[in-house]
Amino acid sequence: MRKPRSLRTVGAAAAVLVLTLAGCGTSDDGGSARGGPRVKAAADRVEPLAAAPEPELPVTVRSADGKRVTVDDTSRIVPLTGSLNEIVFTLGLGKNVVARDITATFQQAARLPVVTRAHDVSAESVLSLKPTVVLADTTTGPAEAIDQIRAAGVPLVVLEPAKSLADVSPRIGAVAAALGVPKAGAELTSRTRQRISKVRESVPARSGKPRVAFLYLRGSASVYLLGGRESGAGSLLEAAGAVDAGKASGLKKDFTAITSEALAKAAPDAILVMSKGLDSVGGVDGLVKIPGVAETPAGLDRRVVSIEDGVLLNYGPRTDRVLKSLVDQLYKDAE
Repeated sequence: MRKPRSLRTVGAAAAVLVLTLAGCGTSDDGGSARGGPRVKAAADRVEPLAAAPEPELPVTVRSADGKRVTVDDTSRIVPLTGSLNEIVFTLGLGKNVVARDITATFQQAARLPVVTRAHDVSAESVLSLKPTVVLADTTTGPAEAIDQIRAAGVPLVVLEPAKSLADVSPRIGAVAAALGVPKAGAELTSRTRQRISKVRESVPARSGKPRVAFLYLRGSASVYLLGGRESGAGSLLEAAGAVDAGKASGLKKDFTAITSEALAKAAPDAILVMSKGLDSVGGVDGLVKIPGVAETPAGLDRRVVSIEDGVLLNYGPRTDRVLKSLVDQLYKDAE
C-alpha cells in the first residue's frame, strides 16, 4: 500500500518501518473485532477487468506537477506506488508492468523486481528495465530520481494521491487516461462505484454511531500514533456508519502521539489498526498494554478492527473489500 503524505510526516523512523513492513506479500484482513482468532482471509489478489484493453496511443496528459506528457508506448510500465500498480493491473494491463514499488503486495505483482529502497525510488533500477512509461504520484521521491528518469527521455506522469473515497474515481480515470485506455477506466470506475455503494447499503441501521480511533502502530520502534482529521481513514469510517474518534476529538493534524489524555478525549468504541501494526505490538494483548488503551471503551471490550496494510488506505479498485471488512468486523456482534 502506498502510504499517504500524512504518514510521511510522523518521523523518519516511522516512515522507514511503514514501508519495510508493508512489503510483505500475504494478506490477512479478517481480524476479529473482539481480539479472538483471526479468520483466514481470501488470497491477496486484484481482480482485473474481464477483457484486457488495447491502448489507443499516443495520448498527451497533464501531469500533476504541471508538465504535459505524451505517452506513445505502454509495453513496459513502471508504477512507482503500490496503489498505482494495483490500478494498472486491475485495468487489465498487468502483463505490461515490469516493476513494482515495495508496497505493491498483491500476488500478481509478487515476482516483479522492486525499484525502491525503503520508499525512495532508485532511478538506476527503473532505467535498467527500459520503461516506456513511468507512473508516480506527488509523494514519490526523491525529486532527483524523478528528474533523472525524465532526463533519460522516459515519459513520466505524476498523479495526485488518493486520500478519501471521493478520490477513487478520479484516480482510476487519471491512470486510465495516461495509459490510453479511457473506456477501461470508465468500466472499472463504474464497477468500483457499484461495489462500494453495495457495501454502504449493508451497514446496519443503528441508533448511535460507533466511535472508531485509527491507530498507527510500529512496536519495534515504539511508534504509537492516533489518527486525526488528515489521517486518511476518515472517509472510510464515515462510509461504514462510524465516527472518526480522533477527528471528532479535535485532532486537526494527520497523526499525533498516543497519550492517555488524547485517548480519553477520543473515547473510541472500537480501534482500527493495520494488521502488521497490530502484530508488531503483540496482537490485541499487546495493544491494550499501550498506556491509555485499556481505559477506553474499545480497550475494555477488546474491540479491534484489523485490516491489511497493503489495501487499507489505497482508495482504489479494492476499496469495496476494505470497506466490507471494516463493516463486517465493526458490526460483527450486531443483532
